[in-house]
Amino acid sequence: MSAYDKVLAARAKGRPTGLSYIENIFEDFIELHGDRRYGDDPAIVGGIATLEGQPVTVLCMEKGGDTRDRVRRNFGSPNPEGYRKSLRLMKQAEKFRRPVVCFVDTSGAFCGLGAEERGQGQAIAENLLELSSLKTPVVSVLVGEGGSGGALALALADRVWILENAIYSVISPEGCASILWKDAKRVRDAAECLKITAEDMKSLGVVEEIIPEDKEFETVYQTLREDLAATLSQLMALPTEELLRKRYERFRKF
Repeated sequence: MSAYDKVLAARAKGRPTGLSYIENIFEDFIELHGDRRYGDDPAIVGGIATLEGQPVTVLCMEKGGDTRDRVRRNFGSPNPEGYRKSLRLMKQAEKFRRPVVCFVDTSGAFCGLGAEERGQGQAIAENLLELSSLKTPVVSVLVGEGGSGGALALALADRVWILENAIYSVISPEGCASILWKDAKRVRDAAECLKITAEDMKSLGVVEEIIPEDKEFETVYQTLREDLAATLSQLMALPTEELLRKRYERFRKF
């Protein structure tokens, strides 16, 4: 598959959304709402669950199922209150020493007027700042589109994994083509230049693991369940100082 074919696969209509991973991997999920400042953002779903008996905080970017649900969830493009909700839940996880698992799937943070008025850039920056020193393990999995800072706000983690047909990029191929060549039709060229595929991310050291995909996705869920349980157990055993040092070194080497 070409890079742009991977882009189309990551955006495919029937591809499982964030909630599918929560429902198929974790038990006893309880959703928590609101950022305690403005409101609740359906584009980010978060709450508490268990994984092999381990309490965890789970966050996902949710694009929605049918058309009505996708509109309600803003097609998976979070507003500032979504990022502030996720930060509230991550700080809560830190307080109770629960690991955090994030499923990332967004074309990018919402760039509407209201989002900018409510501090979109600051909300993303606060997430990055707090995640860099969060005193509990964080694992992030790119399951579809990983678009720019909107995705990075939930991906500054101790381990970052990516599904085989997911992508991770500073800008969409369409946006890149429009800026570089003033021609959105050169989207395939842009996709190749951006190095956005799972294989590119692994070779660049941006992710540690590529999760193979199958049509039914049952194998994906099982692989993630086993790998997450093992990885979280290892990370939870680390002293806090070592956990933070390794996280710092992971991103510093970029």
